[in-house]
Amino acid sequence: MLGVGGGIAAYKACEVLRGLTESGHDVRVVPTEAALKFVGAATFEALSGHPVHTGVFTEVDQVQHVRIGKEADLVLVVPATADLMARAAHGRADDLLTGTLLTARCPVAFFPAMHTEMWEHPATRDNVALLRSRGAVVTEPAAGRLTGADTGKGRLADPAEIVDLARLLLAQPSALPRDLEGLRVVVSAGGTREPLDPVRYLGNRSSGKQGYALARVAAQRGAEVTLVAGHTVELPEPAGAVLRRVSTAEQMREVVHEAAKEADVVVMAAAVADFRPANLSGHKIKKTDDQPDPVITLSRNPDILAELVTNRLPGQVIVGFAAETGDERGSVLDHGRAKLRRKGCDLLVLNAVGDGRAFEVEENAGWLLAADGTERPIPLGSKAQLAAAVWDAVGEFIRH
Repeated sequence: MLGVGGGIAAYKACEVLRGLTESGHDVRVVPTEAALKFVGAATFEALSGHPVHTGVFTEVDQVQHVRIGKEADLVLVVPATADLMARAAHGRADDLLTGTLLTARCPVAFFPAMHTEMWEHPATRDNVALLRSRGAVVTEPAAGRLTGADTGKGRLADPAEIVDLARLLLAQPSALPRDLEGLRVVVSAGGTREPLDPVRYLGNRSSGKQGYALARVAAQRGAEVTLVAGHTVELPEPAGAVLRRVSTAEQMREVVHEAAKEADVVVMAAAVADFRPANLSGHKIKKTDDQPDPVITLSRNPDILAELVTNRLPGQVIVGFAAETGDERGSVLDHGRAKLRRKGCDLLVLNAVGDGRAFEVEENAGWLLAADGTERPIPLGSKAQLAAAVWDAVGEFIRH
């Protein structure tokens, strides 16, 4: 069920609805009367294929607020306004949406959208805490442009991010506990680009999706997240995270080390280039018939993960990522175990690459290797599911 609150961000609920239906889900939309002042019922009906009602006195014989709540596998509220969360927190049932929220026994997730002052008001903060204490997921909103000229925290999360988190909750209803509150987390993502001349660079196929998923899930589990991103495909900025953009390995090294000085957990998910051109040409290298083929000399880039381990703070948890292929010297697991020993990090996420795996795809799988020798497979699933598995392991590591 997709509940829609009466805020200007209601138009984005249409994108969420489209993303869910295109993923094969059957979605029933239940807006408030105020929501229909922003988006007409016909739009929701056309996109969902279901009639749209706001009150409990339509189709009374079906007792809609009970039927919809019982049938739902997941309830999303997009946008969740301050008024709607206040009514939900205090058990009001004065329309079809709030009545349905009382009968739903599936996971319920609120995606807030409001002005910064409303989000930070003690009444709203108390209502959010009350909803969370009852088991509801209330996500952190994004920061950015609000209505008018205002900017700040309270912007609705990107629709693609909401769909991603919805898929995560459908697959794993307990994936977003608030178990990382108080932790400061640094996540690196994406690939680096090492310039060869003003036109060309050496790079890799990393999309950054896994790193962004790690940052997104950590922020929604309560962590204070800094995301250091190299080059990525076009991705929505994770709500609740601070984004720092870099280009080269040296730039990533500088920003990650600076952020790590105050971090409890550092996750190096970025695909940092191992080498860079030793010499940067000041002009485009020409291809001419009368010149020999150019020779490119490479220099080794710093090993950021190894440096983090060497310079770690007391109690700091460091997680590495390894993309490996098997060869004549050993299997993917053999190479992963060797890398864990060599790097000295606490946890290593191992991905087998090639044949459409790991890079430039929506799903991921692998193994989670720990310094104490324990190993656990991570089954194929969305990158958000893998991120949740990583944070589960980090939480266990910290508690023990």
